Amino acid sequence: MPTRRLSADAGGIAEAGALLRAGRLVAVPTETVYGLGADAGNPAAVAGIYAAKERPRFNPLIAHLPDLAAARREGDFGAEALRLAQAFWPGPLTLVVPVAAGGRVCDLARAGLPSVALRVPGSPLARAVLAAAGCPVAAPSANRSGRVSPTQADHVRGDLDGRIAAILDGGPCPVGVESTIVACLDGPPVLLRPGGVPRVAIEAVLGRKLALPSALAGAAPVSPGLLASHYAPRAAVRLDATEIRPGEAALLFGPTAPRGLDAAATFLNLSPAGDLAEAAAHLFASLRRLDASGVATIAVAPIPEAGLGEAIRDRLARAAAPR
Repeated sequence: MPTRRLSADAGGIAEAGALLRAGRLVAVPTETVYGLGADAGNPAAVAGIYAAKERPRFNPLIAHLPDLAAARREGDFGAEALRLAQAFWPGPLTLVVPVAAGGRVCDLARAGLPSVALRVPGSPLARAVLAAAGCPVAAPSANRSGRVSPTQADHVRGDLDGRIAAILDGGPCPVGVESTIVACLDGPPVLLRPGGVPRVAIEAVLGRKLALPSALAGAAPVSPGLLASHYAPRAAVRLDATEIRPGEAALLFGPTAPRGLDAAATFLNLSPAGDLAEAAAHLFASLRRLDASGVATIAVAPIPEAGLGEAIRDRLARAAAPR
């Protein structure tokens, strides 16, 4: 059965909430990317996410809540986790905290871990759907696992048409890269994935540096986005390219054209002005467009590491990883 497209109005929000309560899958736009939503307390619904995405079952899911009060019913927030939640929620920050007694996020969504990944999204539309659903909503990116994340409703339809009940069409996602993930478990907070909230902003609130994922070495992934190969187009990805080889597609950044651009099969510029926020918003859509051209390789110009550049480079490094 084809996937329905719902309008981003009161009727569409109510219908999306009803479908989620009924155990169906609905793609919902957030400020970061479109999420593939299901009732996080319903193991059968969560299993449907894994089936639709063809996702490894050891990779846990983020549960989305409409506000901090609802999130605190699902996870135990220590002082630092609470400080970060109050500073950055609603917004593109996910916190991994110990699961609360009586929390509704099921074992399958948590991949059997004693922790839970929680987020209050910055999108008012997403929070309205969460309020209408009345349950924690597990919502990984609404694409086939490992592929490029969707920032428009048509991206979702291209990957998941016929696999899910509905797509709530809220237009393009303004941030364009997934949430930053910070684990607040035993020991200092750990930056698991750079994303929509820059590291420096988080460290300013904490008053100390974030630890690196090596602090959790040897453990199973405690959040999404930690697999080495992820966000991958079908084409190979070549990073930090200062020269474009004949026949490659080129993904550019900034006003300076690399050598050999005239021999490129096609090219797009994430931000001709060199604006990292603009580049983040365009990243996944640009990868999809270049991949659709059928080239064997996408050459990516150097991206600065500062601010949102860290998140952009992280996604590109995972897209370029061996598969």
